[in-house]
Amino acid sequence: MDDKDNHVDLAQDTLIASGSMPVSLMSRKMAFLFAIACGLAVANIYYAQPLLDAISNEFGITHSSVGIVVTITQACYAIGLLLLVPLGDLLNRRWLIAGQMLVSVVALIVVGTAPNNIVLFIGIAAIGLLAVVTQTLVAFAATLAAPSERGRTVGVVTSGIVIGILLARTFAGILTDLAGWRSVYLVSALLTLIMACVLFRVLPHDERSKESLSYLQLLRSLLTLFAQERILRIRAALCLMIFTAFSILWTSLVLPLSTPPLSLSHTAIGAFGLAGVTGALAAARAGRLADRGLGQRTTGVALILLLISWLPISYTQHSLLALIIGIVLLDLAVQAVHVTNQSMILPLVPEARSRLTAGYMIFYSIGSATGSIASTSVYAYTGWNGVCLLGAIVSASALLFWALTRRLK
Repeated sequence: MDDKDNHVDLAQDTLIASGSMPVSLMSRKMAFLFAIACGLAVANIYYAQPLLDAISNEFGITHSSVGIVVTITQACYAIGLLLLVPLGDLLNRRWLIAGQMLVSVVALIVVGTAPNNIVLFIGIAAIGLLAVVTQTLVAFAATLAAPSERGRTVGVVTSGIVIGILLARTFAGILTDLAGWRSVYLVSALLTLIMACVLFRVLPHDERSKESLSYLQLLRSLLTLFAQERILRIRAALCLMIFTAFSILWTSLVLPLSTPPLSLSHTAIGAFGLAGVTGALAAARAGRLADRGLGQRTTGVALILLLISWLPISYTQHSLLALIIGIVLLDLAVQAVHVTNQSMILPLVPEARSRLTAGYMIFYSIGSATGSIASTSVYAYTGWNGVCLLGAIVSASALLFWALTRRLK
């Protein structure tokens, strides 16, 4: 690790001396800009969750099958992680980031004007594919940050992603009540266009040496990284489980909240995302703990909280306060483990950070897609208690897996 960090420091010093990298490149202001861009981009694939009932009604999709909307998005997100994110190790990231966001604008307009469910699915698939720009931004931020600040920087940027996921529900709920669900995607298209222009203007020129691999060799090297790096394998498995649990809650939560006896509006349902933001912000410092060598301890405590969170969540139909407590605990736990995971894997192979991010996040996408389709199916047959039991089982499995692997170096 020391040799790798020294190599990164030397590379950064060279860029600073040549004028390619300003000393203040990853200031707090720049890190927050990265976080905002990530949050805006990732929100595009989560707007549909609080809108599932509205989409179901307009396009005639049953409640037991409407989870396929989220599953398509997550499946295409996984494809994008595999095919697009590794390009960050091969191409100029400044152009790659701005270009993907501009094409996302087109996809958002397609969804916002979709005349039937086929066009809707095509647009949703494109949104999922292109939303992986968030991971290119994370890898770029980790590369620009000094080794001593990498955990903090990853924590800030990753917090932007989780907060974007959660605020997407609030944003979508309010706009849907005001102007219908289609307005969510059209407004997002405008915001994404603005952010693409801002990023192209302020992102530093990517002057680092690119990999000499071909595109196919670049993709094959993902398998090599998994074969070589045990930490990557372990942390990817944990990622799959925590985001399965995360998606189990957030995909199906709209169903009990929008039906009797609660029958909440889209604005009220979306507001529960604000409770999740509290937990995400509280976990933002997890990267600092990983920098101090406390990654395993942070992971263990967070996974215990994740398991506990399902008890108050199970009382949703009887107490909204209990639901809020459960949401804060769950999002605190998921964010803490996620930030710790990335802080531990990104330093492994500095020249392959985009590929490390892609490989790790593929498991995130698989977990999210699995949780989405499983939760709506379970809800249709066993109700909210069955969903909570499923979430608790997945959380307990993650805790057990961590306990069995925590001593592996």
